[in-house]
Formats: sequence, C-alpha cells, structure tokens
Amino acid sequence: MSTVPIVTVDVWVKAGAREEPGAWSGMAHFLEHMIFKGSDRIPPGYFDYIIENHGGTTNAATSHDYTHFFINVATPHLASALDCFAELLLRSAIPDDEFIRERDVVLEELNQSLDDPDWVGFQALMESVYPSHPYGRSVLGTEETLLGQNPEDMRQFHHHHYQPENMTIVVVGDVDWSETIDLVSQSFSHFCPPPAPVPSNGMTHPIQLGCCRQELGLGRLEQARLLMAWTAPGITHLRDAYGLDILSVAVAGGRTSQLVRELREEKQLVQAIGSDFSLQQDSSLFTISVWLEPEYLDEVEALICDRLHQFATTPMTEQELNRYQRLLCNDYTFSTETGSQLAGLYGYYNTIANAELALCYPHYIQSFGADELQTLANQYLAPESYAATILRPLAS
Repeated sequence: MSTVPIVTVDVWVKAGAREEPGAWSGMAHFLEHMIFKGSDRIPPGYFDYIIENHGGTTNAATSHDYTHFFINVATPHLASALDCFAELLLRSAIPDDEFIRERDVVLEELNQSLDDPDWVGFQALMESVYPSHPYGRSVLGTEETLLGQNPEDMRQFHHHHYQPENMTIVVVGDVDWSETIDLVSQSFSHFCPPPAPVPSNGMTHPIQLGCCRQELGLGRLEQARLLMAWTAPGITHLRDAYGLDILSVAVAGGRTSQLVRELREEKQLVQAIGSDFSLQQDSSLFTISVWLEPEYLDEVEALICDRLHQFATTPMTEQELNRYQRLLCNDYTFSTETGSQLAGLYGYYNTIANAELALCYPHYIQSFGADELQTLANQYLAPESYAATILRPLAS
C-alpha cells in the first residue's frame, strides 16, 4: 500500500489462553505484558522509546486462540524497529523484578474487570458453556493462579510456544517485497531452543459443552441483564459460521433486525438488545445480550425463544436477506481500508486456519439462500438448548 510511507508489522502467535494449563490460567496475557520488559540486549522501556521516537505506535492483545503484537512506523524506520521487535518476541528475558512489578498491573486489570457487571456476567456464561475447555476460563486468569505463577514457568511457556511453526508475521504498507522478506528473515532467525513440553492445558476431546441457567445478584447493578448463548462448530465448519454471522445480524444486529425493532422500538420492553457471533478455533459462540428491567425478564426471554423458532421454521424474505448480506459485506469493506486492518485480518485467519480465507468472506456471505439459513437456525439456535445467565440488581 504505497499511498502513505507507513508500514504495519503484526505478529500473531498460537499462544492464547487456550494453551494454558489450569494452574497457569492468565499466563498468556501476563506474558503479553512481559514481552515488552526487555531482553538480555534491550533494557526495559527501550523498545517503546525507539518506536515513539520514530513517531510510531505499538500495542498487543490476547484472546483464547492467539496473542498478537503490532507496530506502526514510518517506512524508513522499519529495519531498526523490526530488529528490536523480533528481539523482544523471540528472546524476552522475563526479569524476576519486572515480573513481580508487572503482576500487580495485571492483577489491577483483573480487579477492574471484576467491577464490570457485563464482564462478570459474560464470564459466568462462558464457564457454564465450556466447563471442561479453556474457553471457559478467563483470559485474565484469577488472583489465585496469577499469584501462583513464577518467572521460570513463564519462560518455559514462552520458549515452548513462541516458535516459528506457531507464528505468523504480517507486513502491510509502503514496502518493497523482496527487501521486506529479507528483513523479516534476518530479524526472526534466532529462536530460543524449545524446552521440555509444558503441562497439558486439560482440554478434552470431544469438547464437553454445558448448558444451564444461572442467576447472579449484583449490588452495583441498575438494570438486569439477560445473556443467552448457543454453541456452534469452530473453524472446521466455516460455511456454517458465516451463515450464523448473517443470522446474528438478522436476529438483533441493528435497528432493522427483528428483535431490536420489536422489543426495543415497538414494545419498549428492553433498553438495549444485541446479538453476536464469535468464530473460535474449537467451538464458536452465538450470543444474545439484553439490558432490561427485572420485571420483563421472563416475558422477553419467552419472546426471544419464540422469534428464534420462527427463524427455524420460516425462511426470511429475499429483501431481508439482501439487506443483511449488504450490511455484512459493507462492514467487511470498511474494515479492510487501512494497513493495520488488513494486517489484523490476514494474521487472524492464518492463525486459526489460513490467510487465503480472509479474502473469501464476501463471496461466502453472498452465496447463502434463505432456505440454507433456515436450516442453520434450526440446527444451531434451538430455543430449548441454550445457556442463560441472568444478572439481577440486589435490593438496596
């Protein structure tokens, strides 16, 4: 992309929370923090100084399926930035003193999340849906697991997972192809020798899925929450996943969707309602989230189940389907305009499947007919097979 002299480097690692043993829960995210604490060659804070001194930016994120790190710099500074970037990622020192200090930062991040009712509710939902899979554990870990970790265990986790077969490096911007390949090859060439295998993540095959109802009372809550979840296949059934993406928009993905129009605009039973489909490597998740007054909980849940039954028994009209397909394809277009957006798209798909699939999304979305979507709704969104978490305000 030669319109501006900027380049994005996005490095994706198959080392998310999915790979953690139970006792190491939260380590992948903690390690994301520790990567920036220097190596034997680069002192803590030096990398941030170099990037900011060049007018660039850097950040990172951790999920269950991956951890990724990215930088944006002016093209003339790519070589020096890439050299430091690779040094941190491949040979992070994880100093003992920095480990103790940064753990306090991670614990504070966890405490802030525990003060967020929506985070608490969603995490409780995930635990009920995935009782025997790492997807049910928080990416942040728990206070107990974080306090039980030590620098040597983290170095073992880092050396085991930050290996070439687990990494995808995406470079997008105003760069020359052959020169960039040489830079990446030179910078990412000295990996740490992998240690002995790390402890098992405790994942069971096939995945044992839970399905239950639970209610939590929270004193700091002003409105009730209704969270509903259905599971779906992971990346191995990609077409089904894309169909559920369309159904998510149709169910409660915007003002023109059925549940938003009926429950919020017409009947005014809810303050907010939304649906989402989250594609994950092993098992994907279709969720509906509602903010409402407690007295409407039963009525709204029954109406949602009834409308999902309609999706499973009655195909949507051609006009409706075309609108939802257009919305998703437009969103895809708007999300692929910048170098950093493209780098994220390619890195994500190459981490959970392969990069070529990143280009296929609009084709898949446009290929669905109403009958196939009806079949998917009947197969995956059955009103009698979902997990529900309800948050109620505690009486003062």
